[in-house]
Amino acid sequence: MSIPALRVSELRFDYPDGHRALDSIDLAVAPGERVALLGPNGAGKTTLVLQLNGVLRPSSGSVEVSGLPVRAEHLREIRRRVGIVFQDPDDQLFMPTVAEDVAFGPANFGVRGPELDARVHDALTAVDMAGHAGRSPLHLSGGQRKRVALATVLACDPEVLVIDEPSSNLDPVARRELAEVLLRLDRTMLMVTHDLPYALQLCPRSVVLDDGRVVADGPTRELLADPELLSRHRLELPYGFTLAGG
Repeated sequence: MSIPALRVSELRFDYPDGHRALDSIDLAVAPGERVALLGPNGAGKTTLVLQLNGVLRPSSGSVEVSGLPVRAEHLREIRRRVGIVFQDPDDQLFMPTVAEDVAFGPANFGVRGPELDARVHDALTAVDMAGHAGRSPLHLSGGQRKRVALATVLACDPEVLVIDEPSSNLDPVARRELAEVLLRLDRTMLMVTHDLPYALQLCPRSVVLDDGRVVADGPTRELLADPELLSRHRLELPYGFTLAGG
């Protein structure tokens, strides 16, 4: 069997005030799998994501990325392997031009010259933004900025993409355009979202986190077809939404 792209084992995390944010989390994500991480506010989703590249460290348990433990001596390689796309593009876009923003990450990992130029071009092409390389990110629409933020991570060639609330603050067209980009990417993906239809569209599997524990893990369509599960964990489909073919 192949080594999981992500493996979380008996993970527990306590904040300094004693609050237990994660309690006995077990999770494995196979290479190339797309998984949605669902749950109400305060469930521990962001805390879990920040464990995956070592921003936060477990109180106990372990995290591995393609078999490499998330430990201090491995953090540079871990952060190359796990790319996090934040909810707000302003957290990732800060250079004068789109191209400079996309080049920043790989340059920080030592990529130079023609290889760096190729990384920037390929990442922008992957998100349908190659024609905007010379523009200021400030002059882009919200959807375009989301895609450029994704390109900044793709340029580092991560094995795993962790995407936080990708559809937030997007109009329907921008939401569709981003979905089309994400579906084309041949990457392992963990997507944190409250947008249940987006999870259904993009991720065949979903994991529900609540009160720091995994409370459900299975095919996205099956989980969304369980109204008691959704109600119990403060998840809700949009009014009028139906599971076609369910």
